[in-house]
Amino acid sequence: MRVLLVEDEPDLRRQLAETVAAAGYAVDQTGDGEEGHFLGDTEPYDAVILDLGLPGMDGLSVLERWRKDGRAMPVLVLTARDRWRDKVAGIDAGADDYLAKPFVMEELLARLRALIRRSTGHASNDLEYAGLRIDTRAASVTVDGNPIKLTALEYRLLAYLMHHQGRILSRTELIEHLYDQDFDRDSNTIEVFVGRLRKKLGRDLIQTERGLGYRLAAPGDAT
Repeated sequence: MRVLLVEDEPDLRRQLAETVAAAGYAVDQTGDGEEGHFLGDTEPYDAVILDLGLPGMDGLSVLERWRKDGRAMPVLVLTARDRWRDKVAGIDAGADDYLAKPFVMEELLARLRALIRRSTGHASNDLEYAGLRIDTRAASVTVDGNPIKLTALEYRLLAYLMHHQGRILSRTELIEHLYDQDFDRDSNTIEVFVGRLRKKLGRDLIQTERGLGYRLAAPGDAT
């Protein structure tokens, strides 16, 4: 899962980026409103963390332009403003949630998980499929109750597949949601990670749809 972070305060941006990355997300970050707008307008994100007080273009303007252009990714607004009028302005501009500074990092992560969960049609932090379970709060994976140790990229791939159960996901889409902007992307690595996941999960839940991509499939489904 891939997140855009737009926050102009350097120390807070660094702390947020480290916290969100440690929770299992790929993170792109910027401290400038215009660059943030450009990234959100041209790159696919599973969620955005957006400060309102930004140089170049303020956060409300960024958000309004995204929504006007049809960008529907969930957005969590951060701001030092705690007046109800500012909250209403953020929601009316298209924000999905609102968090006033100062805040606790655990609350931000909980709100981020909720946004992604709702946007993909899930009601719980626990994603389950054919004996496979992901606890998105702990970024942990079990199969039939047995813990499975995954690398960060393996976890991101499996989490994206689990959030989008029933869909065929192309290699291009998976690459766009697994890696941050600066990563040297190679479509062949998807096949490598899928192969590793199949071995670690001990069952062939990830089916290859020839010429299309991958999907989660219960044991016994035809390829």
